[in-house]
Amino acid sequence: MVPGRLKAHRLSREPRLALLAVPIALIMLVTVVDILAPSGVHLGPFLVAAPAVTASFAGPRTTACVGALAVLAQVVVATVRTSLVDLNHTFQLITLILMSAFATVFAARRERRERQLTQLRSVATAAQEVVLKPLPQRIGPLRIASVYLAAQSEAQIGGDLYAAARTERGTRIIIGDVRGKGLEAVGDAALLLGAFRSAAHRQADLSALVTFLEGTVSSDLDDPAAPDVESEDRGEAFITAAVMDIPDDEPVLHLINCGHPPPLLLRHGQVGLLETRQPAPPLGLTEFVRTDLTAEAFAFEPGDIALLYTDGVIEARDRDGTFYPLAERVIGKAAKGPDALLAHLRKDLMRHVGDHLGDDAAMVAIERMPRPS
Repeated sequence: MVPGRLKAHRLSREPRLALLAVPIALIMLVTVVDILAPSGVHLGPFLVAAPAVTASFAGPRTTACVGALAVLAQVVVATVRTSLVDLNHTFQLITLILMSAFATVFAARRERRERQLTQLRSVATAAQEVVLKPLPQRIGPLRIASVYLAAQSEAQIGGDLYAAARTERGTRIIIGDVRGKGLEAVGDAALLLGAFRSAAHRQADLSALVTFLEGTVSSDLDDPAAPDVESEDRGEAFITAAVMDIPDDEPVLHLINCGHPPPLLLRHGQVGLLETRQPAPPLGLTEFVRTDLTAEAFAFEPGDIALLYTDGVIEARDRDGTFYPLAERVIGKAAKGPDALLAHLRKDLMRHVGDHLGDDAAMVAIERMPRPS
């Protein structure tokens, strides 16, 4: 276990140790009150709650120990009040022993299930970290920053993706979001990123590149050798993506948007949307919606910042169900560059959702640097 995970493991045990005081205090309270109560009052059945509560947060060993402590407390009560062979206390002891055993079995099953879920998420996270390589901070005349925010631990990992590639005349950038979650989504993201990295520098035209990406995604969805997935779910699989081509020597960017949230353009304290007049359908759906994959040009001058993001950002909700107002939160925050902008957005987004994202979220900020004089 690496040091970081060891530290997290220690921190996760501290709340459980604190919770352990609850069933122990319950046993002590019931024991004292039961001994002092009138002869017609029996509080022993309440001791069953101690191992039952413990099983909800602790492992089988701890649950068994608490159950044994509860049984011991019942023995003490029986000995003080009457005797162990008293019929009432005998049945209470038998019931308590059986319920403690059931609680211990439940705790063992819960702990095994939690361990399996943790391992599955670790595998998915490791796979995604391999697929989603960090973007360089400088590419040609561009300064780039990126951030990936994983969803809360209870949620499955998603298929958000981004990548950048250099060409002879500029830089190409893609951001996307795979429909679905889990390892299947990570696999689809890996497929698209591999195709992008392979073809970005070979396809001279941006439309040809996106056509190639569409063909790659569609052929994978129709592959009869693909893993056995429900046909209905596979038929609804697609990837939203925004693909940019930013020339080195022109103050412009070319964009093809395939069903993805439109990027923002930050210029002189103002915020605008890079909305294409002819948006394309998500990758994998062109057989249902025929369209021309035509790139549209937008002015992208020195000092401008283009902000790309996935729907996990704009669909993040606070406790009242209000969506995160991304366009409002970036106003006046671009002056210090992409890194400072994303640092602000990351902190502000987590504050908005209360540190609990329901879906993975990714952002990429791209600034065109002034030409050296």
